[in-house]
Amino acid sequence: MKKRILTSDVNTKHNGEGFSFLAYALFFIITLLTLLFCVCTGSVSIPLSKTVTIITDAIQTLFTASPLPTGTDASIVLSIRLPRVICVALTGASLSLCGCAMQGLLKNPLADGSTLGVSSGASLGAVLAIAFNITLPSLPFAATTVFAIIFAFASLVIILSLAYKLDYSLSTNTIILIGVIFSMFISSILSLIITFAPDKVRDITFWTMGSLASSTYTNALVLLVSLGICSFFILFNARELNAFAIGEDNARHIGVNVKKVKLLIFVLVSVLIGVCVSIGGTIGFVGLVTPHMLRMIVGPNHKKLLPASMFGGAVFLMLADLLSRILLNPLQLPIGVITSFIGAILFIYIFYRSRRAEK
Repeated sequence: MKKRILTSDVNTKHNGEGFSFLAYALFFIITLLTLLFCVCTGSVSIPLSKTVTIITDAIQTLFTASPLPTGTDASIVLSIRLPRVICVALTGASLSLCGCAMQGLLKNPLADGSTLGVSSGASLGAVLAIAFNITLPSLPFAATTVFAIIFAFASLVIILSLAYKLDYSLSTNTIILIGVIFSMFISSILSLIITFAPDKVRDITFWTMGSLASSTYTNALVLLVSLGICSFFILFNARELNAFAIGEDNARHIGVNVKKVKLLIFVLVSVLIGVCVSIGGTIGFVGLVTPHMLRMIVGPNHKKLLPASMFGGAVFLMLADLLSRILLNPLQLPIGVITSFIGAILFIYIFYRSRRAEK
């Protein structure tokens, strides 16, 4: 314990104790402004001042007996755009937090739910619940959520186990290769499910491409609770994630319970990815893109990087969702198409840099 305290103190001196209040405020303001901008913008543009008035009036009705704002603009803001944008922001924050935690835990710059096949596994769980009409009484969309979480965790265990059997060092190339092969395997299973459940093709396509177009405030509440609980425990282990940067053996020597931390992070990541997939389908590369962007700004210290990634992921996915809505207006692209396009380019760049670093 003494070694751990001393190491933590050194780590604190070099990397800082966390965000300053000003940094937190700046990230929050950027996220809030992005949210308002995305709510204002669409096939029908609504002035910012009117949007703010509608939202503030709606919030006041929670504490007073006054009725909700009425009218076309109010209906668009409160019934369609606001719940969607809130769910997009929470999903972006969740996926980015998962990617950042996995990259720190595995010391792998390409680690992410999509690149490791975890999102594909979660999608398979949700699709099975939909295709076979599996339900859990009294809980909204509980079956898809539970199945997505279970399959996400199982996928992560399978991928890392196979990678460890093939390469004890768990190198980047091995993990990514297993993840890609696993994703292809999941795609074949999804095709098989479509063959036996042709009436569910539309729903299954939704889960494989990703979209938050039909999000509700109930979805937002589920995402908020999941993110709140999981992020608390992940952020609580930020110092341990910093210790993993010097290797598992060294982390063990300075007092980190390696097995406990790894299992906890894997479970929390699986829960968050499972919840996100069960609500918005497979949205790839968010956890790959934003942690790398924020790492250039705040540095590698996870006490700063984890919360920064949450804000960055929310902003990134809100802007991607906005693009999906206005790029081919009146048609709407699945948000997964936008994130995959951006993420694929960055994936190649990061992979190229990691290979050069190995040489």
